[in-house]
Amino acid sequence: MMRKAIGENVSLAGLININDQPVSIPQDGKYTHLQFRRFAGCPVCNLHLQSFFRREDELKANNVHEVIVFHASKRSMLESVIDVPFDLIADPSRTLYKNFGVESSWKALFSCDVVKKAIKGIRKFGVKPPQSLEAELGLPADFLLDETGNILAVNYGTHADDQWSVDDVLGLLPARKSL
Repeated sequence: MMRKAIGENVSLAGLININDQPVSIPQDGKYTHLQFRRFAGCPVCNLHLQSFFRREDELKANNVHEVIVFHASKRSMLESVIDVPFDLIADPSRTLYKNFGVESSWKALFSCDVVKKAIKGIRKFGVKPPQSLEAELGLPADFLLDETGNILAVNYGTHADDQWSVDDVLGLLPARKSL
């Protein structure tokens, strides 16, 4: 799998979110924060995404379009999410993961932070087992794209909780100029 790099151009056509709506990447006049998460029901991912949901207005005010990809079926995702304000993409065959060089590793679970977040997430959301061991061992990744699809920043996680925060995303935006 080839990893993406800053400066590469990304254009994804034909994406459909879990609510059967088309998703364009890039989006005219907006930055796109493309998040690759582990599996639907992942307690670490769900805890992380709650921080994005709470700050939805701030992200939108900064012209950030959130697109979140899960290694899960649409059905599994619909069972795990309620009223999410962002585009969620089901990728059970890991096509997008492979295209972006997002990997799985046994190291995904070996971090004190991961264990703490997993326990906290399980207490808050419960846990739904993943559909495969590959999903359980999935690593997160984040990409920030400009309105033309150029990659402005990249993060390939080294463990399950190695992902950008809302503050990270906002801090990566170029000098807050309008697109």
